[in-house]
Amino acid sequence: MSKNPVSKSKPVKRNEPMHNALKFFLAGCVAEIYLLVIRRFYVNGTANELLACDAALPYLMAAGAAVAVIGLVLGIVWRQQTKRRWIGWSVFAAGVFLGGSAWMIRTFYDSALTFLCVVVPVVMLLGILWNLYDRECSWSLTILGASLIALWVCRRVLDSIFLGTYVRIAAVVYIVVLIVAAFLTNKADKNGGKLGNLQVLTAGADPMPIYAACGLSVVALAIALFSSTIAYYAMWALAIVVFALAVYYTVKQL
Repeated sequence: MSKNPVSKSKPVKRNEPMHNALKFFLAGCVAEIYLLVIRRFYVNGTANELLACDAALPYLMAAGAAVAVIGLVLGIVWRQQTKRRWIGWSVFAAGVFLGGSAWMIRTFYDSALTFLCVVVPVVMLLGILWNLYDRECSWSLTILGASLIALWVCRRVLDSIFLGTYVRIAAVVYIVVLIVAAFLTNKADKNGGKLGNLQVLTAGADPMPIYAACGLSVVALAIALFSSTIAYYAMWALAIVVFALAVYYTVKQL
């Protein structure tokens, strides 16, 4: 009798990463459709549709805040229950997205919508990668994905009279963060993949993809600071690297 539960539990365990990846995919699709609907009425709609959306956004902010609080409470209450805990934190994330996106759209209008329409698919893909690939692969692609978003922001805002300086400061801070990330990766590699009690890498993992991701990102951001045109070409060069690595990791995983 004891063999049957074990044999039944193995497929469930194998399928769990795929189920989680599917959840990220569906959540990303819903979020992107939501943003496109808002763009249709708030940016490309008539004057009446624009005013109606503008009036509805504060209510969406309040609703998002309420949902986030409910999700936070559920996540804390169910923190010891693995099956329920993810529900609470999923509700919290949905509330943060709903309220935060409404605030950004009302404050920055079309620029915020364009930014969110880019970020949502990137986060969706990274969520899928974190569930399907090894940690070193996931870390390297996450770093490169964040760097692509940073380059895209530089491309759009670097020449702005009002925001250009702030973008340059943020880019320098991000470069420092990348250097620190490479240092911490080296430290974790020497400690069995752990930083303190936190297991950030699998034991014996190859840290080279993370070093390469940090190095390429630092070079791309550093040269992008000179002009938005350079940022544009650096963004596409890094995008090609991300695509090549994603294909390589996928083939390796298969």
